[in-house]
Amino acid sequence: MSNPTPQEALVYLMVIMSASDRDMGDDELARIGAIVRTLPVFRGFDQARTLAVAQVCQRLLQEEEGLEGLLSLVKSALGEDLRETAYALAVDVAAADLSVREEETRMLDIIKERFDLDPLAVAAIERAAAIRHRVTR
Repeated sequence: MSNPTPQEALVYLMVIMSASDRDMGDDELARIGAIVRTLPVFRGFDQARTLAVAQVCQRLLQEEEGLEGLLSLVKSALGEDLRETAYALAVDVAAADLSVREEETRMLDIIKERFDLDPLAVAAIERAAAIRHRVTR
């Protein structure tokens, strides 16, 4: 596996999150596109490459190292300063369809454990996402 840029690693993580429930829905894919288009962390990233980067991620998931290898690759591509950002993006993708399934919750648990995230930061990220994704009744 070759080393991705930090932006590519963030796309990988969002794709992993979207695929975790075996249903890469339109809402989640649209959210990934919106994130890449609008967040400062993606400045300088060629948005037209997003699909190609996602396809590389899918191929890497099929390799022998699979998810474990890919998560190690993502972690090594992201400095400590971007790991909370990565988790926040994963949470946003999971919440994009307004429901977080059991498989997605498990993947978020794996990510926060693998990235050794501060529990208070995790709680704040998850609470902020819940607030952002509320709908009116």
